[in-house]
Amino acid sequence: MQRRELDNRWQSVAWEPRSVIPSVEPKGEPRLLVDEAGTQQWLHTGFALVLHRDETEGYYLNVSVPGARVFVLWRMEGEAGLPLDVTASYNEGGRWLDGGNSVDGVAMPAEVYAWVGEYVEQNYRPEPKKRIKPRSFVHPKHRAG
Repeated sequence: MQRRELDNRWQSVAWEPRSVIPSVEPKGEPRLLVDEAGTQQWLHTGFALVLHRDETEGYYLNVSVPGARVFVLWRMEGEAGLPLDVTASYNEGGRWLDGGNSVDGVAMPAEVYAWVGEYVEQNYRPEPKKRIKPRSFVHPKHRAG
């Protein structure tokens, strides 16, 4: 997480997720990594990026476009921005955001991209499009699609 000082009369600092670093480090206290010129970066360890079969479409949507992201769910706790969870699913990140939570996407590291991409290749099967039968009582020129 990154804390930046702002030159703003309404808000003096801004918190935001900065990056995701693949690691097997267990959960621990946040560690200050950078402290320079109005910017601090804190490392929060112990988050697991877990892939679920029912989210494969969300992973596909994420890795099939340029600039794949890891979505970070976070909140302010006192004076600090704290991450709560991470996901590679575009759909899950959207649901978190729709729920009124603070969610930001950060660049997906190459090794995570490869792992998620392989999972998508092995597990994602798009649902076939279903033809919608036109209703016979609607004149053809007024039918959508």
